[in-house]
Amino acid sequence: MTESDLPVVQLTPGRWGDPAHPVDLPAAAVDALKHLGVRRPAAGPVDPVDRPGLTAEQLSFLAGVVGAEHVTTDLDSRWAHTRGYSTPDLLRHRAGDTSDMPDAVVYPGSHDEVLAVLAACSDHNLAVVPSSGGTSVVGGLAASRRFVTVDLRRLDQLVEVDEVSRTATLQAGVRGPAAESLLADRGYTLGHFPQSYEGASIGGYAAARSSGQSSAGYGRFDQMVVGLTLATPRGTVELGRAPMSAAGPDLRQLVLGSEGAFGIITSVVVRIRPRPTERHFEGWRFENFEAGLTAIRRLAQDGPLPTVLRLSDEAETAVNLADPDVLGGGTGGVLAIVGFDGPYTQATADVLTAAGGQNVGEGPGETWRVGRYRAPYLRDPLLDEGALVETLETAAFWSKVPALKAAVTGALVSSLTDQGTPPLVLCHVSHVYDTGASLYFTVISAQTHDPIGQWRTAKAAASQAIAAAGGTISHHHGVGTDHREAYAEEIGPLAVEALRAVKQVLDPSHVLNPGILLT
Repeated sequence: MTESDLPVVQLTPGRWGDPAHPVDLPAAAVDALKHLGVRRPAAGPVDPVDRPGLTAEQLSFLAGVVGAEHVTTDLDSRWAHTRGYSTPDLLRHRAGDTSDMPDAVVYPGSHDEVLAVLAACSDHNLAVVPSSGGTSVVGGLAASRRFVTVDLRRLDQLVEVDEVSRTATLQAGVRGPAAESLLADRGYTLGHFPQSYEGASIGGYAAARSSGQSSAGYGRFDQMVVGLTLATPRGTVELGRAPMSAAGPDLRQLVLGSEGAFGIITSVVVRIRPRPTERHFEGWRFENFEAGLTAIRRLAQDGPLPTVLRLSDEAETAVNLADPDVLGGGTGGVLAIVGFDGPYTQATADVLTAAGGQNVGEGPGETWRVGRYRAPYLRDPLLDEGALVETLETAAFWSKVPALKAAVTGALVSSLTDQGTPPLVLCHVSHVYDTGASLYFTVISAQTHDPIGQWRTAKAAASQAIAAAGGTISHHHGVGTDHREAYAEEIGPLAVEALRAVKQVLDPSHVLNPGILLT
């Protein structure tokens, strides 16, 4: 089975993935949690309590734009659109916290209807949060005041394929698997497979500058986008007349990563490639993380790059995240996963061998590929057991990566140990470039009586370490509310002022995702 064969998963509120296919923790994992002091909580999830929603007048103007059948105010619909899928989001769901619940969900069916909704909400000073997949893990769906959610799922069409230019126009509400299936029918692939692939959407990819597992071969999503259409309260912005241009700054890059603060992306034009007829995944073992880092840097800088290239550190290799159905049982050293879309490239293997790597065969690579989208399902049973489990990511230039990894790991261990919950911290390189790489951390510890506050303290320590070590606050998860202050410090006050000026022009009533990206 390939990514093109995977179905779209309708995520359940407060729990990741398809409820028909839950993942049970292996017995070895449950035993390991006991060594971290994890204890199963006595209380279970709390049902949400409804609160007053929109006035009759507000409901009337929304229904007048999209039709009454495309405006929902029932508790289940609104609860399903409450927040995203960070661990604090899930914990607040379990507590029945409705403070960030939308007052209505609106389902426009066209770009013009999105425009009309935004104009009407601006006139009535009603905040708007765009959503389709809803897979944000940085607080990107929790506006700073009461709001309506604009769900783009009805914008789900492959509009056009230009086979001469090898581009496709996709509406923003198309989910990842659906986009891949639509393109596969024409013999093409987008090649974008983030871990949120089962539930995320094309618009979300663009709004958050998403990166997928095959970024070494296909690039990040913002590198795939050659054009886009943006709906704002003041009208439409169309960008991307040509693949590249010297006609002023590239405003596509201003919209990409804007997280709904400047407008709602309703469609994108993306680069596509012929669908591969063969794929190969394999594992490579190195003595330690430093040796593995040197090897993948050589590939990133001098080639030839495979399609997939990632490197787990010693702790992650020992836990064996390549196989989420087993966990544990790593064989020592560190594991790199190398994947090829198309013929096997022996020259890549030669570089890895020369750098001290040992090819351990297709088994680990195929196991990782097959289990790739099952790993996020582990978080819910871990939370059920009373573990605190969360991730964070960053990126830096190659010369700073080792010190950055050490600083972030140290900050997480120190902060959580000081709170009485010494953690297990895992790390891998998930994306590589000629000048640097990203680091992705997974953290597991026992929960305190206040797990949300516990994680915020640890995350603040990690964020300070990232800044001090020269990393970026986010490589591919975005800013949301979680990274907003750190992002402002990273780019500086003058740049923040410039972004606020853009928002003021496009969204003078400040109804678009207020509090997200910018204060």
